[in-house]
Amino acid sequence: MGLLDILLGRTKPALPDLDQLFALPSAAVTLEAAAGFTPTGTGAVCFATVEGAAFEQTHREVQALLDADADRDGPPVELTQDEFGYSWLLSRRSPEQLSELVNDLHAVNSSMEVNGFGPQLLCSLATFQGEGGKRLALVYLYKRGTFYPFAPLPGSGQRRDNALELQVKAALGGDLKMEQDLSRWFPVWGAPGL
Repeated sequence: MGLLDILLGRTKPALPDLDQLFALPSAAVTLEAAAGFTPTGTGAVCFATVEGAAFEQTHREVQALLDADADRDGPPVELTQDEFGYSWLLSRRSPEQLSELVNDLHAVNSSMEVNGFGPQLLCSLATFQGEGGKRLALVYLYKRGTFYPFAPLPGSGQRRDNALELQVKAALGGDLKMEQDLSRWFPVWGAPGL
């Protein structure tokens, strides 16, 4: 960053730090103690779909890598597309296998990044459940290298539990690099596993 950038108020964009994902298992312990949420065993990576043979090959390699895991109890990894045209690669594990789920999410992100598709990566999330059917996702923003909580209210409609999201942010501030700009806490309505 040069003097002109400083004078004009430009800042360097935050760089992705995929190793931040490995903090999720310890954050899950804090989350359970502070708010009563436990892992569901599902997580997903969201990316903008790209056409072309190279992207298809990368996607097939990632899916084959994750599906080949002999320790996987549940169904294989699934690829879905949401109503906005974004692709989601969903991984399911048993709730006790949060570390393995994090490895899956990291492997997907790393493979996409190494093959030149980092700019298409949007976010990754791990889901949690609480009392009364409450759901919560800890969302990792790839381009910012930060996390934020997303708590949809149970029932119909697209409403969020903002008080719970702020409670989770405060509780996990020591465990995860939390996104401070609340305008970047994008809703992930219809995310698989949520």
